[in-house]
Amino acid sequence: MPLPTALSRASVALAAALLTATALPAPADAAPAPSPSADGSGQTGAARWAVQPSSAKGPTGRNYFIYDLAPGSTLTDHVGITNLGDRPLTFDVYGTDAYTSADGAFALLPADQPATDVGSWIRFERRAWTVPPGKRVDIPFRLAVPADATPGDHTGGVIGSVARARTTADGQRVLVDQRLAARVHLRVTGPVRPAVTVESVDVTYDNPVDPFAGGDLVVRYQVRNTGNVRVAGSGTVAVAGPFGWEQARTSPTDLPELLPGGTFTVTERITGVPPLLRLTAEVDLAATTTDTALPPVLRFARVWAPPWVPLALLAVAGGWAGLRWWRRRAPGDGERATVDDPRPTVDDGPATVDAGPATA
Repeated sequence: MPLPTALSRASVALAAALLTATALPAPADAAPAPSPSADGSGQTGAARWAVQPSSAKGPTGRNYFIYDLAPGSTLTDHVGITNLGDRPLTFDVYGTDAYTSADGAFALLPADQPATDVGSWIRFERRAWTVPPGKRVDIPFRLAVPADATPGDHTGGVIGSVARARTTADGQRVLVDQRLAARVHLRVTGPVRPAVTVESVDVTYDNPVDPFAGGDLVVRYQVRNTGNVRVAGSGTVAVAGPFGWEQARTSPTDLPELLPGGTFTVTERITGVPPLLRLTAEVDLAATTTDTALPPVLRFARVWAPPWVPLALLAVAGGWAGLRWWRRRAPGDGERATVDDPRPTVDDGPATVDAGPATA
């Protein structure tokens, strides 16, 4: 059988198996798909391959696809798919969109979720490509920027995926989609509007039994990229008591790169903060783009931190002093209270009249 016919039939069989596997549960012990790496290389069992920016003549030394294009522009580029294994591999090659995951990682849309941004602007001649063992195929693609594309950064990836058959513990055969990608960073020309906000600051305080030991203050804040370009940077938290008396300050925490619209939640735990009745936590965010630094963003929140033990001792002492005062003011047992009456005294005893000696 000619090799092209055999590969074509293998591709059809693989596609049919993939459609069948979608109705079956994935195995609990299946290895997760590798996340895209900087060099686009990976290893999963016997299948090993690499995905990297390339040209019609081979790799160009680029780590990412980086473009600056105007709306309505088009270009042709190449992605290199290298089969590092010892058997032919059929790859599903396509473009998709990127997003910032909840833990701040660079992530690509799942295979079953269609792209709506830069990933949808990438077109290949076909989707399935078979690469012989030890060989590389430089696959051309066309990138067409819509005329109404919004200015700013649009991020995605060119994926080369392999569907591999696995057997579950109960004997079911499924296909696991394992993906590697080369990132795509496209900036559409136009007004650049970098912006970042601290959307919320939540502060909790663990009041200590021993006020001199201090308690734990936990500050949780969410950062959102509200602009149209990628941002990164760092954030610090300062804790102050009454009258702005600073109690603690964290070291700068590096923020991951946030794509436009991306969010990231930072949690800082500060120990040994004394209970000073009212504490203020201020977030100081220093954001940067790939070109420049942004003005600092400040936001604060307050939390009650009453020193319960000193307050309780003070309350007991105040209650004892009040009780002693009350007892001094109140009449003692067995004593008779006297009341001064301003009215004249009237003697109600028997009246006597001295008539004196009688005279004729």
